Amino acid sequence: MTSDESVSASLKRAAAERAVDFIQPGMVVGLGTGSTAAYAVRRLGALLSSGTLKDVVGIPTSHATETLAASLGVPLTTLDVHPVVDLTIDGADEVAPDLSLIKGGGGALLREKVVAQASRREIIVVDAVKLSPRLGTKWPVPVEVLPFGWRSQALFLESLGARVVVRLALDGAPYHTDQGNVVLDCDFGPIGDPAALAAKLESRAGVMAHGLFLNLTTDLVVAGPEGITHRVRGA
Repeated sequence: MTSDESVSASLKRAAAERAVDFIQPGMVVGLGTGSTAAYAVRRLGALLSSGTLKDVVGIPTSHATETLAASLGVPLTTLDVHPVVDLTIDGADEVAPDLSLIKGGGGALLREKVVAQASRREIIVVDAVKLSPRLGTKWPVPVEVLPFGWRSQALFLESLGARVVVRLALDGAPYHTDQGNVVLDCDFGPIGDPAALAAKLESRAGVMAHGLFLNLTTDLVVAGPEGITHRVRGA
């Protein structure tokens, strides 16, 4: 790790830990997936272990997060038991000025969106390089599709103007999500109307989820050269 990468990781960890400060006793907390969310899970585990924070339960958005949280002694629950989540802490791959997001680089987009939509508050933590003037400028849109007929979904996505790449696992076979689905990474370039694109994706049978997270972020915590900043949607 270079010195710049070390500084970036340190800032990202500090930003994730700042987001954990919003957790209060008695809360149901959504636990995101990825390196940034892992910093938050570790901080939450430490606060619970020390007794600084009590009576908090977590809802993990992936098997990986579930394993990490359980190893740290974070009490876990499900959306069936707690269908309303007080707040969720998660990362993002790209963030537009209106706090719309592209997520799914870690492959947990379906569960992440289910938990986000069930959350009263969605706190997104990123480093400054994830900020973008328009979604699609820096990152493709992950689209999670059923394995059945996935090539037809690729053709559909290409008809919408995407350059489609099938996400692969380490063994070279198509990557499968925790739900057993395939992920197609779709490079649309800068997206002029994310809501219109989202509606087209959501109307297609076989598309289980997409990485456009619109009108879900309530808070954005950014780790940047100037330190840590906090934005609230609409402020």
